[in-house]
Amino acid sequence: MIIQIDDVLVSMDILTENFCCDLSKCKGQCCVEGDAGAPITLDEMGKLEEFYDVIKPDMSVEAQLVVAAQGVGDIDQDGDLVTSIVNGRDCVFTCYQDLKLADDNSTADSDGGSSTNAACTIVENCCTCAYEKAFRNGKINWCKPISCALYPIRESQLSNGLTALVYHRWDVCKDAVKKGNALQLPIYKFLKEPLIRRFGEEWYEALCIAAKELAEQQTKTKG
Repeated sequence: MIIQIDDVLVSMDILTENFCCDLSKCKGQCCVEGDAGAPITLDEMGKLEEFYDVIKPDMSVEAQLVVAAQGVGDIDQDGDLVTSIVNGRDCVFTCYQDLKLADDNSTADSDGGSSTNAACTIVENCCTCAYEKAFRNGKINWCKPISCALYPIRESQLSNGLTALVYHRWDVCKDAVKKGNALQLPIYKFLKEPLIRRFGEEWYEALCIAAKELAEQQTKTKG
């Protein structure tokens, strides 16, 4: 089942299925697994090039050699523009660091961050994005490609001019599904920030209304 908001088609499971990344379990496997890089636009390729010198020190030497040889982007087997990868696997912009994550049962500040009294877990050697790291450290004003930020939602452009959003299920994200179910956190709520970044506040508000109406319909049907 699909709903349409403006010129965007949204798969219903984005509203009904739960998801919440669990870096303590997966350690960022989505940036490593697979046989192609992350989908990017020409504008995003320009951003990757613009801030490359800032994030370069966080990249592996092997990844730097790949970029030197073919650039920040490549064309995959489907003819789409994607980020370059290393050894047919890792995105070239992956970097590894120890992350301090708030435990699930800890308190949080109003901005979503962990409070100073929150219990935390150190996740060693976690795979992260060098661009996002630089963004969060205030070194650049652009975070990362929207396809990365929106995952597990995949976006595609249809021949009729509409945009389609679907939920991409992947075994490496099984712990994210488990955590999402435990928190009862729907995909569209987990991805509130990137969805607003991509489609705007008004569009996201309309999506929330659609999700509420769907939940009410399902409750009436069960009743």
